[in-house]
Amino acid sequence: MSRALPKYNKRRVAIVGGAAALALTGAVVVNSALAGEPGKGGAADARTLAAGPGTIACPDVASRLPAVPASAKAEVDRNLALLRTQIDEANTRLAKTVGQGGPNFVQNAILGPLKDKRVSTIDRIAISIGRQGTKPQGLDALAACTLGAGGAGGAATQAPAGQKNSGNAGNAGNAGGNGNAGNAGNAGNTGVGTIACPDVASRLPAVPASAKAEVDRNLALLRTQIDEANTRLAKTVGQGGPNFVQNAILGPLKDKRVSTIDRIAISIGRQGTKPQGLDALAACTLNR
Repeated sequence: MSRALPKYNKRRVAIVGGAAALALTGAVVVNSALAGEPGKGGAADARTLAAGPGTIACPDVASRLPAVPASAKAEVDRNLALLRTQIDEANTRLAKTVGQGGPNFVQNAILGPLKDKRVSTIDRIAISIGRQGTKPQGLDALAACTLGAGGAGGAATQAPAGQKNSGNAGNAGNAGGNGNAGNAGNAGNTGVGTIACPDVASRLPAVPASAKAEVDRNLALLRTQIDEANTRLAKTVGQGGPNFVQNAILGPLKDKRVSTIDRIAISIGRQGTKPQGLDALAACTLNR
């Protein structure tokens, strides 16, 4: 009997110790899980959930095109590549602005400007095909993109009970904590001023006759882009947090102008010397 007791005590210690270790492990797992669950903290919890805001998804244009004439293929391919670049740039902007913005920040600062770019690019594709055949119709319906769930942890589609989905409200679920009512001074869109951009036409060299139509078309597009930006400025008065006008209007406008100015330079360069340094004219300012 006395010899059996030590063995029994050893087994008892082993069982108790194992149970304690298991309980400790369970506590760690539970605590880890709870750390990622939404609590009752409102916007703070929403920001945690939306830490991975997802990625931008756009309808495929190439698969919706009719047969492309050989003479239009190079231009169509170039614009299809530009569509992909635009999506990449938008996803980069999405990643760089995590934590910024008020309600509809992602729509106003990223998805809206991306749609505008895609409308222009898709229209150029249709025009290119139409020069040698029948211009495809209805492609503009492919311009709008959406913010898909995903990112870090894929949590952008979740929201605490009783709250709206924070994935599209602001980047990283910021529900306007940065001053959506138009922060005083330069913080938000106060509706003061208009957008002014450097003149490109006056900085161009002699334009070859064969390039004139394309150059004129892109110069007109530059003016349209400024008009659209001023319209957006007027429609978003009172919106935004710090740097709203820069992120939602001036930044996307510069991106559009870089692409358009580059096409002007390429057009001239096909028949002569490609002008250099025109990209310096892309940035615009808000005149107050």
